[in-house]
Amino acid sequence: MTESTAPVEIPGYKAGTWVLDASHSEVGFVVRHMMISKVRGHFNIKEATLTAPENPLEATLTATVDAASLDTKDEGRDNHLRSADFFDVENYPTITFVSTGIRLEGGDFLVDGDLTIKDVTKPVTFDVDFGGFGTDPWGNYKAGATAKTVINREDFGLTWNAALETGGVLVGKDVTIELDLQGSVQA
Repeated sequence: MTESTAPVEIPGYKAGTWVLDASHSEVGFVVRHMMISKVRGHFNIKEATLTAPENPLEATLTATVDAASLDTKDEGRDNHLRSADFFDVENYPTITFVSTGIRLEGGDFLVDGDLTIKDVTKPVTFDVDFGGFGTDPWGNYKAGATAKTVINREDFGLTWNAALETGGVLVGKDVTIELDLQGSVQA
């Protein structure tokens, strides 16, 4: 695969500051449960800003997630995930992402950056799929995208687990993070 940072053209792309539309955006995650099924959940995004110059590959992104907003549709599990066993939201109320670069490889957009969970920062790469651009009924110019990456939760200090009688563990190490994003360019 070839890597490119040369200017690219994205139909509909506009330079400027893009702000997240939280009501149309979500951070989702998927993790193995008991090695036989998957648990899905999501977090609310507090804020996210994309600073987009003329060359999209020079854009920068910062995002903050409210760790306490975690929701897996099971209150008991959610409270356990918020506890010191996992996210320890009392001491670490946010999860952050700061981009370090955007590149085009083999026709795919990749966003590299630093993900911080519980004051542990590790590099990650999101594979991004642009949904497109359009103007809503109120005149706001919007963009949509999805992005995905896989992390090892233990790399971020999320190490709690329980051995199963049948072998294996209760919670898988690999967590797929899935982003559904929509934002608008500021005038």
